[in-house]
Amino acid sequence: MTQATVFVVDDEEAVRDSLQWLLESSGLQVALFDSAEAFLQGYDPAQPGCLVVDVRMPGMSGLELQEKLAELHFSIPVIFITGHGDVPMAVQAVKHGAADFLEKPFNDKELLQIVQRCLEQDRQQRARQQQVDSTQSRLASLTPREREVMELVVAGKLNKLIADQLNISIKTVEAHRAKVMEKAGAQSLAELVQIVLASRESE
Repeated sequence: MTQATVFVVDDEEAVRDSLQWLLESSGLQVALFDSAEAFLQGYDPAQPGCLVVDVRMPGMSGLELQEKLAELHFSIPVIFITGHGDVPMAVQAVKHGAADFLEKPFNDKELLQIVQRCLEQDRQQRARQQQVDSTQSRLASLTPREREVMELVVAGKLNKLIADQLNISIKTVEAHRAKVMEKAGAQSLAELVQIVLASRESE
């Protein structure tokens, strides 16, 4: 599994260096960027991790970067670091989905705890997404007839009613139903219903 990376975006070299030292001494992988623009150019959304970014920077600000990531549907957890006067902006950022913010000078231990929490949050989010993708690709492999049978099964219709409605034999319904269960990876009707509902929610 790919090791998670802590992406640090700050225009001050001293801040980048001290964060790099702190994070690497805790065994974390770090990537440094001196601007939001440089980060966007070098960032691969497939790479797990979290983002530590300064609220105020020349060019694109940390808040604008957060907005841009949301626009691109990149769901990386964002931790803002902020100077004393920027706390209201940081609070605003949290309302827009940032994971947390830290006021400079920040406590090293606190920063590490927040980073670890964000890396775990990112890991769980990716695992859920992987599950959804895998379910959707399994359901996408159903034939049109299997899909019709699945919709009626999930709607609670009995085999006999499905056979009447689709003008096919009960045996054919049973065969399609077994194929649907196999392709969806469901062991029971209840599980099939859950799988179908979960795939609809994520569409």
